[in-house]
Amino acid sequence: MHIEVLVEDSSGAKLIEALMPHVIGPEGEPHTWRIHPYKGIGRIPQGLTAKADPAKRALLDQLSRLLSGYGKTPGVDAVVVVMDNDKRNCKEFLAELNAILTRCSPAPRTLFRLAIEEMEAWFLGDQQALLAAYPKAKKDVLARYKQDSICNTWELLADAVYPGGQASIYKAGWPLPGQIKHEWAEKIAPYMNVEINASHSFGKFRDGVRRLIEAAG
Repeated sequence: MHIEVLVEDSSGAKLIEALMPHVIGPEGEPHTWRIHPYKGIGRIPQGLTAKADPAKRALLDQLSRLLSGYGKTPGVDAVVVVMDNDKRNCKEFLAELNAILTRCSPAPRTLFRLAIEEMEAWFLGDQQALLAAYPKAKKDVLARYKQDSICNTWELLADAVYPGGQASIYKAGWPLPGQIKHEWAEKIAPYMNVEINASHSFGKFRDGVRRLIEAAG
């Protein structure tokens, strides 16, 4: 089975690239995948038109065009779309995403998965891995986290593991936030155990991808 994975940013793509073999096995034995990072989540164009500006590299801006194309592409068995829900209502957001899919003819087999609130929740869902990567992490900050809550997730993680916390990252400005998120993916992901992650949104991603594989037979 071949899966195309669309992710809203490169740090999220790096995390999923590291975890996919633990979710469904080594690439090519017998499943394959390609992971495509985008430059932010963007927004759904008015009218759900497939004629989005190709110069825009944000995921939602391109999603209608991408899904329409995958529906007509031989060798693509499924598409997995992973985004942060940020502060959106999950049920309403998923309905909007599914509305895009229903306009595709033919529509590819597609799995939409939302990280609640941000993909950093998946790191916080495996605090054993997080502490293996960052032994000096502030446990009092980690203890304040309520799993998959809307709480400025990446900033909380920054307060736990980065010198000076979120304040020093904001003071330095871009591109430091993106660099730090890449560092987290590189350092924490190798220690993560996909079977015990406490993040409900990660579990839905893991189990959903596995169901795609099972359905393919």
